Amino acid sequence: MLSKNTLKFIKSLHQKKFRKQEQSFFVEGSKNVTELLLSDYEISHLLVTEKFEGDYDRLLRQSNAQVIPVKNQELVAAGTFQSNDAALAVAKVKTNQAFGIDANEWAIALDDVRDPGNLGTIIRIADWYGIKKILLSEESADFYNPKVLNASMGSFTRVQVHYCDMTSYLQSLKLPVYGAFLDGSSIYEASLPEAGILLMGNESQGISKAVEKFVTNKIKIPAFGKAESLNVAIATAVCCDNIRRQQVPNQR
Repeated sequence: MLSKNTLKFIKSLHQKKFRKQEQSFFVEGSKNVTELLLSDYEISHLLVTEKFEGDYDRLLRQSNAQVIPVKNQELVAAGTFQSNDAALAVAKVKTNQAFGIDANEWAIALDDVRDPGNLGTIIRIADWYGIKKILLSEESADFYNPKVLNASMGSFTRVQVHYCDMTSYLQSLKLPVYGAFLDGSSIYEASLPEAGILLMGNESQGISKAVEKFVTNKIKIPAFGKAESLNVAIATAVCCDNIRRQQVPNQR
């Protein structure tokens, strides 16, 4: 049975200040919850419908979380979905640990990307293209925002993120930094290496002047129509596709 205190606790996690205070977050829906169960996140609560429990009984028995049977309407009351016939899970946030970037891998850096939907979609894009690390400026959207996690479609469990002072971090790297600018050179004509940093900027302002000085190569996606710009998540996907496209012959 879902207690009032547990419901209140989960609803508090809708807000960033309580996620930080409790060091916890929640995900909802069958996809995100099953991905979470398969990950190394520490799960504290699992709210499950009879249907979800029947479909994923073995997976649930492998978890140490408190399993709470609920009705669909209770999931809706606790979460952000307008309908949910599956599950909701509460887990512990991971510490914001710095990571190294190997000399044979690409990473994504996001300078002040504030829209949660964009961040979640970029996490999903990174996962699709096998990019496992994302650097986030301190002003970027909260990784554990429910909108970020929902948009990631479970990819948040496979992509590492690190919030950092972007200027200091880029300054410490020895890899080339490819920054997206409207006046850059065409990415279609760029000779992209096997490793580097793809830097994307704020939705309206682009890459900041402070970060720009660490960009070694300015790139752009050529326009063939009259649109002023591309959505940052779409632009990230186009850039990632071009990066991987050049590597395909070397992987065969």
